[in-house]
Amino acid sequence: MKKILVVDDDEALRRLMGLELSDRYEVIGCGEPEQGLALALERKPDAILLDLRMPKYSGYELLQTYTSFSRTQEIPVIIVSGEAGASTKEHCNRLGAAGYFEKPIDFEALRKCLQVIVKPRRHTPRAEVSVRLCIPLTLKSRDIQGGGIEEVAITDTVTINGFQCACTAELPIDSVVDVYLTDGRGGYVGQAKVVNSDSKRAPFWQYGCRFTERKGPWVLQ
Repeated sequence: MKKILVVDDDEALRRLMGLELSDRYEVIGCGEPEQGLALALERKPDAILLDLRMPKYSGYELLQTYTSFSRTQEIPVIIVSGEAGASTKEHCNRLGAAGYFEKPIDFEALRKCLQVIVKPRRHTPRAEVSVRLCIPLTLKSRDIQGGGIEEVAITDTVTINGFQCACTAELPIDSVVDVYLTDGRGGYVGQAKVVNSDSKRAPFWQYGCRFTERKGPWVLQ
């Protein structure tokens, strides 16, 4: 059975999508944009239904990520949104959306659209790509004076094997940090080495980190 990923913070709408589409598709739903990207990589859906207005992360940004990231760009993305207007639809089309439906949804038209765009596809491996995502992390290590630290950091970009982040602690190059997800899923990810640093955005330090050991789930798999 083909799989449809629904990314929308409206739980009632996600349930309705499941009821309306489950006769032909396996419907996977989530309400958080970060989880929406992780599920797209993990479950490899045949199409994505995406809302534009969600907390913490713009649907436009997630659409652009889906259509530009090598491991998701072949998955058709259909916008399902309460935002009306030709300019909004045109902007989504420019970002690569395969379709646009306004709420309340015309499910008959949506089914016809899915029948057309859900097709077998082949995955072509490409070089590692960085994705702009703001993910809260907890980093545990020792600072430049040798003292123990536990610091909350926010990523600027993530890759399968590392991340760029900002925090107030000063960490030496080549130091190793323990990385924990703190976005609600929680859990220990693994150890990462600080490969570069920049203090241009004082009082925050910018770090580039690369995983040396992975023990738990990461945003990109």
